[in-house]
Amino acid sequence: MSQTKFSEDHEWIRVEGDTGTVGITDYAQEQLGDIVFVELPEVGKQLAKGDEAAVIESVKAASELYAIVGGEVVEVNDSLGDDPAQANSDPMGGGWFFKVKIADAGELDGLMDESAYTDFTASLD
Repeated sequence: MSQTKFSEDHEWIRVEGDTGTVGITDYAQEQLGDIVFVELPEVGKQLAKGDEAAVIESVKAASELYAIVGGEVVEVNDSLGDDPAQANSDPMGGGWFFKVKIADAGELDGLMDESAYTDFTASLD
C-alpha cells in the first residue's frame, strides 16, 4: 500500500515499501508557471534530507527541489528532460522527478498528509 506525504516546500513523496517517488505539487507548478527545463540528480547519488536534489527552471524563475527524505537515488524520470512541461500537466503522476531508496523512514513522520497539506496551502492565499 502506498502513502503520499507533502512538505512545506510543496514537494510530495509517494512511499511504496522502502522506495519513495518524489515530485512537486500542483500548487508548486502553478507558482512556478511554465516549466522549461529540469536538471535531475544522478542515479546512485546519496541525498541527505534537505539537500538540493534537482533544479527546475520556469519562464518565471529557477528553483530547487530539495530532498524530502534522505537516501539513494535509484531512478530518474528521463522523460522530463525531453518534456519538462509534464511537471505542469501531471505533477502528481507522469511529472515525477526521481525515486529514492529511503534511508530513514522516521524522516517521513514530519511530513503532512494530503488533508493537512490542503489546509496549509489554503492558508497561503
